[in-house]
Amino acid sequence: MNQLLRTTIAAFYRALEIIMVLCMIVMLVMVFGNVMLRIFFNTGIDLSEEMPRFAFVWMTFLGGIVGLHKRAHLGVDLVVQALPVLGRKICWGISQVIMLVCSLYIFYGTWLQHEIIAGNSSPVAQISTLWVYGVSYVTGAAIAIICTANLVRLFLGMVEEDELIEVHEEGMGEVGEVERELAEQAARSKGALS
Repeated sequence: MNQLLRTTIAAFYRALEIIMVLCMIVMLVMVFGNVMLRIFFNTGIDLSEEMPRFAFVWMTFLGGIVGLHKRAHLGVDLVVQALPVLGRKICWGISQVIMLVCSLYIFYGTWLQHEIIAGNSSPVAQISTLWVYGVSYVTGAAIAIICTANLVRLFLGMVEEDELIEVHEEGMGEVGEVERELAEQAARSKGALS
């Protein structure tokens, strides 16, 4: 059961990443194509001004979910690093609660605006704007689930100490591995010299 759950979760995030790549491809192809048409043929496709905007909205909202899952969002950890483990756990729990409340507001706000959003059509494609802004249902729900799971893990004592500092500089994981390997090599060379 546990393996099935992990596989399902991994498939969900993989699907989000694929949708984000498709959104990026749509933006690139439509904007580039429209620019080339305007430069060389003095014309353009009206739809190629609207669809990249919609793809950007989807990519941004889905990227927020993936970023939270991978703990890749921006933050300042200056104060948190100075705290003891209990202080880090309290701050981490508070940040999870704040994100949970915000995600519930995103979901609730979309629900309040549902009729208005569903009743409006986009100017060019004439599709319901719910297809554009409805992604906030997915984002609000997914972030709420992630934060709730994190809070449950915190209360059960299953949160690792390295998770308590949310900010990780890109590439610093590899630096830590290289430092450990160098320390091991130095210890082995010391042992060989002795």
